[in-house]
Amino acid sequence: MTTTLITGANKGLGLETARRLVTAGHTVLLGSRDPARGRAAADRVGARLVVLDTTDDASVEAAARSVEADGGLDVLVNNAGIEGRGPGNTVVGAADVTAADMRETFETNVFGTVRVLHAFLPLLGRSAAPVVVNVSSGLASLALATDPDHPAAAYPGVAYPASKTAVNMVTVQFAKAFPRMRINAVEPGFTRTDLNGNTGLQTVEQGAEIIVRMAQVGPDGPTGGFFHAEGTLPW
Repeated sequence: MTTTLITGANKGLGLETARRLVTAGHTVLLGSRDPARGRAAADRVGARLVVLDTTDDASVEAAARSVEADGGLDVLVNNAGIEGRGPGNTVVGAADVTAADMRETFETNVFGTVRVLHAFLPLLGRSAAPVVVNVSSGLASLALATDPDHPAAAYPGVAYPASKTAVNMVTVQFAKAFPRMRINAVEPGFTRTDLNGNTGLQTVEQGAEIIVRMAQVGPDGPTGGFFHAEGTLPW
């Protein structure tokens, strides 16, 4: 049986990923910082709740001890993330973004990802087929952001794409350091979730497709890559 932990999974892409992987036969540990919401979500899809706040060292360490006591981990999906919008749900552009804005976004998207990786890598190392999926964004691609013909180039925000670019580098470096593991970054696409005020252009079912696919790669699958539903993306 494959045991999979998904962070930030009480709603949106995380919840849909949990639902799909339960259907695929995984034992899914649904990570949520809110116990009540997490319990309701886990019950809805047949997962098990793990209370987990990726921004808190003690919470992550306690979650790792709990997962270890329950038998270990095979797949980690780092899904928890924020966009860090400003007043009125506006995207904060280069003229207005502050160090505090950047710090808040990086705390969840980058430092939270590294915090969870650090805590759960020993458990993944004991798995016969360890997999890590880091949920990134097409906005993280420097190639797309500098292509005037691509929609990503029109996004004015700074903190969110910069944080996801950092997640991509984390993905590359961890993949090189742990070659037995399959560690990849994925771009779900512009999906209707609370992250963007439900302004996305596709459903969570569509967005979760690449997350679910990469969570199920085998030992001979790719690692250190950046993928979306149609294939690879440029860094």
